[in-house]
Parts: sequence; structure tokens; C-alpha cells
Amino acid sequence: MNLLEIFLKGGFIMWLILICSIIGLAVVIDRFIVLRKAKINIPAFLVRIRGYIQRRDISGAISYCMEEKSPVANVVRKGLKKYKYGHDRVKEAIENAGNQEISKLEKGLTVLATVAGIAPLLGFLGTVTGMIQAFMRIEDLAGAANPSDLAGGIWEALVTTAFGLIVGIPALAFYNYFLSAIKRLVGEIEIVANDVVEFIQDENSSVNEVDDEIEL
Repeated sequence: MNLLEIFLKGGFIMWLILICSIIGLAVVIDRFIVLRKAKINIPAFLVRIRGYIQRRDISGAISYCMEEKSPVANVVRKGLKKYKYGHDRVKEAIENAGNQEISKLEKGLTVLATVAGIAPLLGFLGTVTGMIQAFMRIEDLAGAANPSDLAGGIWEALVTTAFGLIVGIPALAFYNYFLSAIKRLVGEIEIVANDVVEFIQDENSSVNEVDDEIEL
């Protein structure tokens, strides 16, 4: 008996589990691609951004952020667009952009968590309904059932549980992995955002000091 025949023995519930597996796989692939693109060399990025800010080349810094195309760069870019409105507007823009980027990173994780939870439950449901059918068949045989009749019905019922766990366990593992990866990335965004705000504040303070000296 091949895998397809075993799958078909599981009945209608197996198709629901298969749909869950396809949805979960799609989310996993999508998140892997998104997180891979989100990686960035933070120290090098900060050095470049600080250089632009010190030269007061904000348009150059924005262009550099657009080239990077990562969540960190997007947050900094939206903050720098408010540079001329002052330190507080920059900080506010960075916070709003950070929340938007986090929402984008977490997109689909709720679906993956649902798959991780529902696939094993569907498997258990298939097992319960399969056991009911197996015992109904034994009852129809009026006590003339042999051990093979009972064993056959039971293993067919347990197939759905096995497939449900096969889908649910990896889905849960990937869900936790993505949560951890996103948490690290959010930490990097916060570090970069704070550093950029400090760069801007320091630069503005230096300019004000120079202006005061000129006036004296």
C-alpha cells in the first residue's frame, strides 16, 4: 500500500489536513523570503547614515535607505523625511513606521499558528469519526467480527491523527522560529532608530552651538 492509498483511507478529513499543510507551507515560504530580505549589516548601515547626517545630506541618506529596501532602512527613511520639521517629528515618524514594519513582518503568523493548532485537532476528529465507523461495522457483524476487522478499522482511523501531527508539529516549530527572528529584528530596528534620533539631536546641538559662538 502506497502513500496515496493510505491518504485516501483517511477519508474527507485528510483533504482538510492537506489544505492546512498547503496554507502553512505558503506562509512559511513567504516569511522566509521576507526575513531574508530584511537582513542588513547594522554597523555599516549606521556608519553610512551618520556620515550623511553629519554632512547634512538628508536626501542622500534617504536615497541610501531606498537602496537597502529593508524594514530598518524603511523606518529610518520615513523618519528622515521629517527631518526639517524637527527632532520630535522625526521620532514620531520613526515610531509610526516601526509599528507598520512590525505588522508587515508578523503578517501570516496568525494563520500559521492556526494551522499548527487546527491540523492535529482535525486529525483527532478524523480518528474519532473513524473509530465510530469501525465500531458500527463491528455491531453490524453481530459479534461475528474477527480481530482483523477491528484492527483494519482502527489503523484507518489513526491515519488522520498521524497526518495531523505531521502537519501541526512543523507548523508550530516554524511559528516559534519566526517569532524569535522577528523579535531579534524588532530589537535591531529599535537600536537603529534610537541611534539615528541621537545622531540628529547631536548634529542639531552642534549647529546651535556654532550659531551661538558666531553671535558672540
